[in-house]
Amino acid sequence: MDLNGKRILVTGSSGFVGRHLLEELKRQNVEVVTLTDVKGNRIDIRDWHRIKEIEDIDMVYHLAAITYVPFSFDNPRKVYEVNVLGTLNILELCRLHAIEKIVFASSYGYGQPKYLPIDEKHPVQPTNPYARSKVMGENLCEAYYEDYGLKCVILRAFNIYGEGQSDNFLIPFILKQLLKGEIKLNDPEPKRDFLYIKDAISAYVKAGEYNGSDFEIFNIGYDMSYSVDEIVRKLIVISGRNVRVSYRNKRRKNEMMNTVSDSRKAKEKLCWEARVGIDEGLKMVLKSYEVDGINNISRRLI
Repeated sequence: MDLNGKRILVTGSSGFVGRHLLEELKRQNVEVVTLTDVKGNRIDIRDWHRIKEIEDIDMVYHLAAITYVPFSFDNPRKVYEVNVLGTLNILELCRLHAIEKIVFASSYGYGQPKYLPIDEKHPVQPTNPYARSKVMGENLCEAYYEDYGLKCVILRAFNIYGEGQSDNFLIPFILKQLLKGEIKLNDPEPKRDFLYIKDAISAYVKAGEYNGSDFEIFNIGYDMSYSVDEIVRKLIVISGRNVRVSYRNKRRKNEMMNTVSDSRKAKEKLCWEARVGIDEGLKMVLKSYEVDGINNISRRLI
């Protein structure tokens, strides 16, 4: 599917990944539609009566979701409403308006790994309400493909990081503390597969262009993992700062000690692979944080 000139709905366009995807789609001459009305007011993805009025769409990137795991434990009803009901509404929109294709932003739902690296055949075993909501979304996508022939590509992203991410997530949380001169974290040992945002956006574009089978699931990751402490040490070296680091040695319940993506399927079928290594990605993110810090100080002085 050639995206050039298409009219594409992007849900979750104000989120971390959504903002970056919007920029890339506009560079590719895509007419982007977001969940806002003619007055610029946000349309709630749970509001079917307003969602169903969206017309003349060729394809959908469905990114809208509540993604913060601790919040999902405390507010499961809201998370399931937004993530599951919202997905159902978008799928119904596709069915009723004969929209050709949806790209669904899923997530890591494999739970405790039975083997590494983790391919798409690994059992899905979510361990929190957020991950469960994403698996439910995947099941709905498959149902609409089987029942109505809706073309669907599901991307199971591992740990995306990059410029503009909320400091609820590990790397920006570390950076926020690093710029203050002291880093305090709970556990140095868990390892994660970190995927730079530009590589993630490249995967989303490739998924939109994909003309293979009508229903497909792809892992996207860098296919290497780094521990919390390794990320901390890399950022300290890259920044050249003298920073105090301490760990509370407090481990989360059911912590997964290592996750590594096997993205060979995406490489073979999407012709996609991650290209930005962890050191290069961290340098770019650190630079953006330092610039933001200077700008914030300047704004306070005005």
